[in-house]
Amino acid sequence: MAARPLNDDEVLSEMNKMVAFIKQEAMEKACEIRVKADEEFAIEKAKLVKQEQQAIDAQYDKKRKNAETAQKITQSTLTNKARLRLLHRREEHLQDLFNTARSSLAQLSSEEGRYNQFLQGVITQGLLQMLEPDVTVYSRPKDLEVVKSAADAAAAQYKEISGRDVKIDVEGTLSDEGSGGVKMTSGTQRITLDNTLDERLRLLEERMLPEIRQELFGLNPNRKFYT
Repeated sequence: MAARPLNDDEVLSEMNKMVAFIKQEAMEKACEIRVKADEEFAIEKAKLVKQEQQAIDAQYDKKRKNAETAQKITQSTLTNKARLRLLHRREEHLQDLFNTARSSLAQLSSEEGRYNQFLQGVITQGLLQMLEPDVTVYSRPKDLEVVKSAADAAAAQYKEISGRDVKIDVEGTLSDEGSGGVKMTSGTQRITLDNTLDERLRLLEERMLPEIRQELFGLNPNRKFYT
């Protein structure tokens, strides 16, 4: 049986079906494209958010490290300043101590008996160190007479100890600014001894300074050797 041609109503109906199918396909395709676009947008958005988050984290980490470094520098600076102030105060305290000792030396030279005994002792000590037949003793001008008396007694004591004679010349050429004591030279000028009170105190300061520091301020935790 031969197929008959479609009439107008049937053609319109078929066309409407085709249009509906195409429309449905288009809507489904559009929906698919929209879903895919949303997924890609979400992925790209998450990627951008992650990149920004990493950038912010890196920036924060950099600022934190800079702040920690600045804090350490500030703390180190303050610690060093405090340490320097402490060392300065300790040095002032030591100088006050030594100045007190110098004042005591000045008083010694005003006590004739003790001073004469001291002079006799240091001159005898110097003679025994030099073992020279001729010695010159230098004193302050105001000590000239007491030094001469002490030198005579020292020469006798030297003779008793060593069995040797010694000729002592006394000259008052030292400055009256000093605390007292004497300087001595051999006749050949090759040997010189400084037995002034100021020099003996200076040597004592050098020798006793570590012990004095330890006694006043305790052991230094940064010091490894004590000998």
